[in-house]
Amino acid sequence: QVQLVESGGGLVQAGGSLSLSCYVPGNIASINFLGWFRQAPGKQRERVASILRDGSTTYADSVKGRFTISRDDAKSTIYLQMNSLKAEDTAVYYCNAKSLWRDDWGQGTQVTVSS
Repeated sequence: QVQLVESGGGLVQAGGSLSLSCYVPGNIASINFLGWFRQAPGKQRERVASILRDGSTTYADSVKGRFTISRDDAKSTIYLQMNSLKAEDTAVYYCNAKSLWRDDWGQGTQVTVSS
């Protein structure tokens, strides 16, 4: 298994912003699915945002208009820009890279939003 490397988590006040990064080893342009997931205590892991090989993006209803996923092929990195953060955004955030030949995850980074 290839370990993806996340960074950028931390503690922020409600209404603030954070930006998460995830380094994806290999040729990121060849990967079909790149996404951010999160898991809060007592809840199932949910998909927050995704970006496909063709650049199309998808967002969970709960984060639409506040979060933006992007991809930088030259840096082999995906990002999650999180604005207008709410207490309910508190969770461990994971990045994922999935193709027919791989399904790799990061170790998770904690995002805590104080109210």
